[in-house]
Amino acid sequence: METWNLLLQGFATAATPVNLLWAFVGCMIGTAVGVLPGIGPAVAVAMLLPITVKVEATASMIFFAGIYYGAMYGGSTTSILLNTPGEAGSMVTAMEGNKMAKNGRAGAALATAAIGSFVAGTIATVLVTFFAPIVAEYAVRLGPPEYFMLMVLAFTTVSAVLGKSTLRGMVALFVGLAMGLVGMDQITGQVRYTAGVPELMDGIEVVLIAVGLFAVGEALYNVLYEGRTVETQNKLTSTHMTRAEWKRSWPAWLRATFIGFPFGTVPAGGSEIPTFLSYATEKKLSPHKEEFGTTGAIEGVAGPEAANNAAITATLIPLLTLGIPTSNTTAILLGAFQNYGIQPGPQLFDKNAALVWALIASMYIGNIMLLILNLPLVGLWVKLLRIPKSYLYAGILVFATLGVYGMRQSAFDLVLLYAIGLLGVVMRRFDFPAAPVVVGMILGPLAEAQLRNAVSIGEGKWTIFIERPGSLTLLIVVLAVLIVPRVIRRWSARRMAAAAAHP
Repeated sequence: METWNLLLQGFATAATPVNLLWAFVGCMIGTAVGVLPGIGPAVAVAMLLPITVKVEATASMIFFAGIYYGAMYGGSTTSILLNTPGEAGSMVTAMEGNKMAKNGRAGAALATAAIGSFVAGTIATVLVTFFAPIVAEYAVRLGPPEYFMLMVLAFTTVSAVLGKSTLRGMVALFVGLAMGLVGMDQITGQVRYTAGVPELMDGIEVVLIAVGLFAVGEALYNVLYEGRTVETQNKLTSTHMTRAEWKRSWPAWLRATFIGFPFGTVPAGGSEIPTFLSYATEKKLSPHKEEFGTTGAIEGVAGPEAANNAAITATLIPLLTLGIPTSNTTAILLGAFQNYGIQPGPQLFDKNAALVWALIASMYIGNIMLLILNLPLVGLWVKLLRIPKSYLYAGILVFATLGVYGMRQSAFDLVLLYAIGLLGVVMRRFDFPAAPVVVGMILGPLAEAQLRNAVSIGEGKWTIFIERPGSLTLLIVVLAVLIVPRVIRRWSARRMAAAAAHP
């Protein structure tokens, strides 16, 4: 009953005209960002982070959440009509959705994607409503040793999972940790690593790093490296589904929701793996196997899109309850919380209950808004693709520059912004993931403080981390994240080699 009361209070906050407007604008921008290939929610949220200086915390978090799950809806439009995924999670949708579009069934593909996203998003939000407080209740019992190991788990999972190479992920993490050390020591007040530059005494702004790496880096990279691509668009048909298509879609939506949700909740999650798993499941269970890869099977669109949205909604559980980001966008959302002096984690549900429950309630409202926006307005979203890329990226650079300058009116911040943007280009060019930099910078100083507190509790003994059951368990999980994938990869390589040797 307590959860219901808190949720109703959340609805009362989220349903105020101002918050409804922010949710609607977030959903609109998110859908547009999803439709435009190559931008993605991480770039959009990073670019708009400077609004945290002027906008109240609840309104801006509702706005950013709307962008995040709105982009998941919009990504399916370009996947189906252009075979160009707007988001990594929409890659699998393109496989069957584009085949359906080429066979004159674009409308049915877009409808099952939008309705599947709504069904999965709503069920996943219900699960977040009931599971997040339980996770937070148990996580409150953690002490400094457990907190430190939890942050080490965040470092390893983000570094090992978000990049193609663990080594590159770790290098990116250490760049972020180094940036986080710049400025004044939290405990002693000693100024460090500023190179005598007075502007660095307060440290480097998280907003500046996020905008530089994601928005400026992305825009500069596309200007420098993107080749000229010819895009062919399939004809849009009316967005309605036949009775047979409804019958084939709804079991896929439900199956995919329960495949996608667990992947969002674990630190090594992400939306790519569950979309592939859902596609494989539907292909195996479908009585219409001949349609897969030929004319396009509707289950191959319904399942992956639902799995994608369920996973994205579930990423809010580790972010809100443990302070662990499991994707690029949640890493930047962590920075947005910190701009308000709010630290996501076990105590968030006690200290900032009104904000958390308004955010959860806004997700129910946002899902309905997205369904209304996506089905009738597909034709409008497709017109966005006519915007020339040069105007698009010039606009991103202008917004990023004005946003960062507006924070402190500092010319030094602009020099730093473009220096970090060039670092983002180099990282993108050589396939280094950007999210570990943001995570290292945000969680690095917190991890340092918890490490010092933990060693103080242990009276200078480092064995404190293996003496306490909670921190020892987390240490084993960290080692498993680093070792198990390598063992599985090596074992599967050996099996393939053995199979090739003895066909």
